[in-house]
Amino acid sequence: MYNNAEYVNTNKELFDFIDKSPSPFHAVENMRNYLKENGFTELSEKNKWKGVITAGGKYFAVRNNSSVIAFTVPQNTQAGFSILAAHSDSPTFKIKELSDMKVEGNYTKLNTEGYGGMIMSTWFDKPLSVAGRLIVKTENGTATKLVDIDRDFCAIPNLAIHMNREINNGYKYNAQKDMLPLIGNENADLAALLAESAGVNKEDILSSDVFLYNRQKGTFFGADNEFIMCPKLDDLQCAFSAMKAITESAESDRIKVSAVFDNEEVGSGTKQGAGSTFLYDTLTRINSALGGDNEDFICRLSDSFMVSCDNAHAVHPNYTDKTDPTNRNYLNKGLVIKFNANQKYTTDGVSAGIFKTICDRNEVPYQVFHNRSDMPGGSTLGNISNAHVSLNTIDIGIPQLAMHSSCETAGAKDTFDTIKALKAFLEADITETACGEYSVK
Repeated sequence: MYNNAEYVNTNKELFDFIDKSPSPFHAVENMRNYLKENGFTELSEKNKWKGVITAGGKYFAVRNNSSVIAFTVPQNTQAGFSILAAHSDSPTFKIKELSDMKVEGNYTKLNTEGYGGMIMSTWFDKPLSVAGRLIVKTENGTATKLVDIDRDFCAIPNLAIHMNREINNGYKYNAQKDMLPLIGNENADLAALLAESAGVNKEDILSSDVFLYNRQKGTFFGADNEFIMCPKLDDLQCAFSAMKAITESAESDRIKVSAVFDNEEVGSGTKQGAGSTFLYDTLTRINSALGGDNEDFICRLSDSFMVSCDNAHAVHPNYTDKTDPTNRNYLNKGLVIKFNANQKYTTDGVSAGIFKTICDRNEVPYQVFHNRSDMPGGSTLGNISNAHVSLNTIDIGIPQLAMHSSCETAGAKDTFDTIKALKAFLEADITETACGEYSVK
């Protein structure tokens, strides 16, 4: 079953996408190229969109080179929005501005700080590297250059058990002491290596946003190859699925939108995060370019729906007690609809009912997730973006194990099923016919 060609090929394409996306900047550059290859036109936020956006067109805009919103315009330009949301970042370690630290005249290590809530122990004793962006001097000012030291470049070695006999009894890692990667002998120079990789002069580097990443390749495992293991599944698996859905879904009467934001792992409160105005700005500009005024925009939003896609926790085989006793989900059993009474997830009865109807009609399996009542969960994109753009929203995710590890596990079938569900959502016509009543076609 799990060797089905559609599942295998979808995951191989996912692995390739993640392998080419060692940082959010690379992920968005890959999405930019993919969108262009599929007939989307890039728009600049600094230019006017009126007279450019037309019925039948496909467009996208990039902010900060780490967030991207793509959209398609139907012939019915009075339509509402069908929106997908995911994020481009994953927990990791950011390299500090002055990073090289010399150790006793023999080693060079990097000064780092944690980005997001990672499982620190999973970063030890494996090949790592550094990627992100450089800001460099030009004759007229500055320019941004993507950079990736695309080889096994550094590692964070564990302390031998002989020097810490209590390590297996539990250890609290110190980010400033324990998590600093070794990059070479006393002569190693990160700035020089970054400059060489980016094809620029070291003296022209003004600043940088660069991060560690795990070099492990995506792979299948299990008795029947039923599982996949890969870095950054949270949330590039959903970002990839949303990208495939908006480029492959059939035409509909809705304005289809796919938004991939940066900085979800650190609260989304940046100019390119879900808590920014990026989505609101984009939607209002679409509405204006199609001849709508503010009241038209409010009418569109009332006829709109968002699917917030961020991965979900599956039942762990070694920790089955960590999951809610009745709402339990598993790898390869379908995408997950996420509920939370305090609305950290935006799903409610209405949005769940609409989305379940779409899945049922398209034979897409789904499961339901609630946190244990005594264990608070995390937040995600839906409730944050709703503070700026309020509309019916559901939070879903692909079930996985080891979320926020440097390498995560998911089901081999679930990527394909999620893309199928997101395509079906973008193709559906969802209309409120009376207060609390919806037509789903």
